[in-house]
Amino acid sequence: MKIAYFTHSLASCWNHGNAHFLRGVLRELIARGHDVTAHEPEGAWSLQNLLGDHGEQGLDAYRSAYPELNSQVFALGADPEELVDGADVVIVHEWNEPSLIAAIGAIRARGGRFTLLFHDTHHRAVSDPDAIRAFDLSGYDGVLAFGETLSEVYRHWGWSGRVWTWHEAADTRHFHPPAEEGDREGLVWIGNWGDGERTSELESFLFQPARDAGLSLDIFGVRYPPEALAMLERYGVGYRGWLPNARAPETFARHLATVHVPRRYYSTILPGIPTIRVFEALACGIPLVSAPWDDSEGLFRVGQDFLTAADGAEMTRQLERLKQDPDLRRSLIESGLETIRSRHTCGHRADELLAIVERLSAPAALRSVA
Repeated sequence: MKIAYFTHSLASCWNHGNAHFLRGVLRELIARGHDVTAHEPEGAWSLQNLLGDHGEQGLDAYRSAYPELNSQVFALGADPEELVDGADVVIVHEWNEPSLIAAIGAIRARGGRFTLLFHDTHHRAVSDPDAIRAFDLSGYDGVLAFGETLSEVYRHWGWSGRVWTWHEAADTRHFHPPAEEGDREGLVWIGNWGDGERTSELESFLFQPARDAGLSLDIFGVRYPPEALAMLERYGVGYRGWLPNARAPETFARHLATVHVPRRYYSTILPGIPTIRVFEALACGIPLVSAPWDDSEGLFRVGQDFLTAADGAEMTRQLERLKQDPDLRRSLIESGLETIRSRHTCGHRADELLAIVERLSAPAALRSVA
């Protein structure tokens, strides 16, 4: 099958978390013999920021880890008819320009012989619904939403029967425990500061508990304003700057544990969406403690795959337990790996995607009873 995926960027993960999962699932589809092309716009801001900060060397980790992947860069005003020519499946991510999203939908509506899916991996459907509803999706066959609560939003908008929950997952070809264990020390947190929507949560569930538990803390990420850096300095946190996602496994391997601090939307009005870091951390075999987050879909075995903390004091206690108890660390690692490998790999998501495409390709009478 020929598959075309329209992304903001495949090459850059600079403040672009969708690239993490996309790389893994496209690699999986290629390994199964599918003809896969990633299309990304010329001048993508994520890539421009990466190159501005780190130059071409900033792409070395991606190129080394994913040699089978590459992107077709298209210019503003490119003919979308040419971009989708010959494709059996076209998937368009919600970070694309509204005009492109509409144009590809119009091609499908005019009789384009491909299955067309819209892929939503963000909270804008609830944080800025007008931005999503402004997209012309009338020509699309269906929606891939990265959490059941997000799927519910689309069902409310009239997509019942044409929206599928398609969670992110770990690329276990790259995200796995180290071949040989070395020394591990302190905590690590990989995440961007963003727009300050979880400042108090980071302070309460990460910075202060790490200090109180007597554990060093290394932080990697971008978009940390001066006031954020000042806060890190007050707590004695080591800020390490941007980390290519392809280097996350080796970084996890040097640390004792990590912490999940969900963005506010994923702990309140879009519960059940863990985001990619949980999948990647567990796949790499690092113990994890999560701030309050409702696993409403039962993706994991809470308390067995990872620990939780209801407040900062409990987070401190959980980190102290991990620091002192190697058997607890080992149990969490083994359980987390088992869950990832049995349910949440990019291989599983490729299976799900191909099943969705098969259903949409079936005659209408069969789809109605599927």
